[in-house]
Amino acid sequence: MKVAVILGTRPEIIKLAPIIKQLNKKSTSVIFTGQHYDHNMGMRFIDQLGLNKPNYSMKISKTKPELQISEIIKKLSSIFAIEKPENVIVQGDTNTVLAAGIASLKCNIPISHVESGLRSNDWRMPEEHNRIIVDNFSDYLFTPTQITKQNLISEKVHGKIFVTGNTVIDAINLFSKISKKYSKLSLDYDDYVLLTLHRSENVDNKSILSSVIKSILDSNQKFIFPIHPRTQKRLHEFNLFTKLKNSKNILTLDSVGYFEMLELMKNCQYIVTDSGGIQEEATASSIKKKVIVVRKTTDRPEAVLGGFSEIVGTNYNNILKSLKKTAKNSSIIKKKSPYGDGNSAKRIIQHLKNNL
Repeated sequence: MKVAVILGTRPEIIKLAPIIKQLNKKSTSVIFTGQHYDHNMGMRFIDQLGLNKPNYSMKISKTKPELQISEIIKKLSSIFAIEKPENVIVQGDTNTVLAAGIASLKCNIPISHVESGLRSNDWRMPEEHNRIIVDNFSDYLFTPTQITKQNLISEKVHGKIFVTGNTVIDAINLFSKISKKYSKLSLDYDDYVLLTLHRSENVDNKSILSSVIKSILDSNQKFIFPIHPRTQKRLHEFNLFTKLKNSKNILTLDSVGYFEMLELMKNCQYIVTDSGGIQEEATASSIKKKVIVVRKTTDRPEAVLGGFSEIVGTNYNNILKSLKKTAKNSSIIKKKSPYGDGNSAKRIIQHLKNNL
């Protein structure tokens, strides 16, 4: 089984790492598109997680999504002509996933989509466009839950559907035990809330970003805020960065590595985020933290239904009210993660062996 694994962002690296570790290295090509803002940041994650250097590593010159996607398609097509994979594995909903899917389709290579079937029903999200398109021309669809499987069935996708759980839980089981040892973050800071923001519909909108930041400042709770490069750029553009740096209750950090983020999640009181991946990670047994989701919709309804997450939107009053309520009681019901038992990668590999 000759496989090409395509990844381009930090979440893809994290969630594909458990699969890559189980694939035969001699018959697997790992292709890194470098989609994220900082190519070296992505390579740092690959190194942190103990993965071999990718067989191919691109440096994408374009920043506009449509040009970025077309550049990745062109470069992948040339690589496929050399490697001739029997299957292409992609994960999630990024521009890399869409580009890899199109390139694979036009090169007549079967596509395996890990973490398929997620839907927010929010067309403002570029990720929603990407995953719907890729799900509808993938040959093998590995869904995290029964809810995501039902989404695919209702859309009448042509590929084979398998419920496997989410490999993000595999990754946490693999790495959370060693994250303290390898984390380079040293903080004398306790009783904090972890804050992350990066989604374009939030951080590219001055009104929304201002509302979120104001609610955080006015809560008077202690926050640690690792700032995504995209978010940092917007904070400067909207004249919000100085307010954060001068505040007494928010400690800002540059983007951190995976081990550092695991440590921040393990040791915080609760989490405020617009990240989909963190909604999943927070359900893992080694983390188990309440998540306040500053979005109008979520593509992880299982976490909400399980009592792990709460969607509060982006309105200042609603966020502030939720922060004050959660500060008084951030406990969650002791339930198993809805995203699996940490054996998702094994299931995916077995399904591929049975079907290819």
